[in-house]
Amino acid sequence: MDPIRFVRAGVAAMTGYAPGEQPTPMRHLIKLNTNENPQEPPPRVKKALEEGMAKIDLRRYPDPSASRVREVACRVYGHGLTPGQVVVGNGSDDLLTMIMRTFVEPGECVAAPGPTYTLYEVLAHLQGGRYLEVPWKGDGGLPVAELADLPAKVVFVVRPNAPTGHVVALGDVARLCREFKGMVVLDEAYVDFADAHGLGLLQEYPNLVIIRTFSKSMAMAALRIGLGFMDSRLALEFHKVRDSYNINAFSQLAARVALEHHADYQPIWSEIRIQRQRLTQALRQRGFAVPDSQANFILAQVPVRGPDAAWWLTQLQDRDIHVRYFPKDPRLSDKLRITIGRGVEMDRFLAVVDEILSGSMG
Repeated sequence: MDPIRFVRAGVAAMTGYAPGEQPTPMRHLIKLNTNENPQEPPPRVKKALEEGMAKIDLRRYPDPSASRVREVACRVYGHGLTPGQVVVGNGSDDLLTMIMRTFVEPGECVAAPGPTYTLYEVLAHLQGGRYLEVPWKGDGGLPVAELADLPAKVVFVVRPNAPTGHVVALGDVARLCREFKGMVVLDEAYVDFADAHGLGLLQEYPNLVIIRTFSKSMAMAALRIGLGFMDSRLALEFHKVRDSYNINAFSQLAARVALEHHADYQPIWSEIRIQRQRLTQALRQRGFAVPDSQANFILAQVPVRGPDAAWWLTQLQDRDIHVRYFPKDPRLSDKLRITIGRGVEMDRFLAVVDEILSGSMG
């Protein structure tokens, strides 16, 4: 008997999400391909985690709704948020799954401006839905009218966008919430590296959901923690569809501690912004086309008069530097996405770029 014949037709036909490579061993590797934070959590956060771990009763299930995390999040982020407006996920991807389960019936459509995070399309298909994408405006602006006219149930907007790093005006997000006759999801995975966030829009627009992750700015990708902010009535529906005990006890501890020491992360974020600007300028001087980014990565188009992006990817990997390449998307196939690393990593990266350029011209 062939068990594959029992697989849902939609699953068999789809292409799964392709995460960034996690190479091992990593001792000498410069890993700039998955937008992780190059710095460890601040010392006070690490100390509190070490002390708190000893108090966790491993025999017992964790708090099913992560109530203390939700309470601390409201204190830290303000804007009149209440715990009833917060849902905690096993990473923000878990929250995206809840969004699909809550809003999307089989055959219904979700949409996004693109290029953007490819998991949206994968999750839509898993739900039996359809995915539509419209291009960003020529200046990177949000195509509000085009999105509002789509026959979609949910529109996703990443701000700053992945993989481009650009931000759209919050006024355009507000306009989309007014004009689109469905749910708007503002994905703020990278917002701590940007100039402004959208939490202030929540109280005015009940059709808005905002999601965040601890994997980037909080340096906790290994623990899978995400936060969703929304109308309290929607939060009750999310709790119906989330997995039981979806956040383990240690991750709940880590989320609380990171939020309580939120200010300790500011120097880390500031340094990433400094290195981002430095890398952007340095690559531009070397012939790369690099748009401004407000994320913890840049998207660099390789020099036009030279080898293609696939060649650059191989050259960097041969020198133990990993970046992200999107060969299947023609809009991105001439570009490399480069995570902002520590200063010494950026030194090494630029030295390798110079070495490669010297060899290719020789």
